[in-house]
Amino acid sequence: MTAMLWLTPLSGVGQNIVADVDTDREMTGNPIFSHYMGYAGKVLYDGEYIPLIIMSDVYVFDNLVFKSAKEAKKYYKIANNIKKVYPIAVEIQHRVEACVAHLDSLPTKKERDVYLKQMEKDLMKEYRPRLKKLTFAQGKLLIKLIDRQCDMTSYQLIKTYMGGFKAGFYNAFATLFGASLKKEYDPDVDDRITERCILLIESGQM
Repeated sequence: MTAMLWLTPLSGVGQNIVADVDTDREMTGNPIFSHYMGYAGKVLYDGEYIPLIIMSDVYVFDNLVFKSAKEAKKYYKIANNIKKVYPIAVEIQHRVEACVAHLDSLPTKKERDVYLKQMEKDLMKEYRPRLKKLTFAQGKLLIKLIDRQCDMTSYQLIKTYMGGFKAGFYNAFATLFGASLKKEYDPDVDDRITERCILLIESGQM
């Protein structure tokens, strides 16, 4: 019954289902980021000052065309998962950047070790309850998105800042569930559909 209700918005489109803006909104809800447009002062152009307006990037893709409702459902399931876990990946990116900046300001290894130990406790306290609510597919997606945002796999992050033993332990634990913290993000091949969704989500178009 749930599956039938889920596919109802797609059932009347015809044999080929098009992923246009209206269908995107119907299947994934309103955008989670807004499209930015703001006044940034004036610039000199061709001898006179004109207003400078800064806008978010706008991406133009050919509409995806699906041959069946099942194929469309798979795409929109990915899109919905991205909407849920991408903000977490961005948060982690900002935490890593702040952590690295603070580590650089600490003069001794002892101070850095104390800071990293406290950071690990804080991260566990903040993110464990949220991560436990993710599905298996969302968890695997988050691993890849962390690599995209931080330019380092989750394994590399843990190994760099918490040591090789913990990195190996956490990765072995993830392997028991069919996941890997060493998984890399591939926007050109394996994750090209994910990358398309992320660009549209970032710009407020999805």
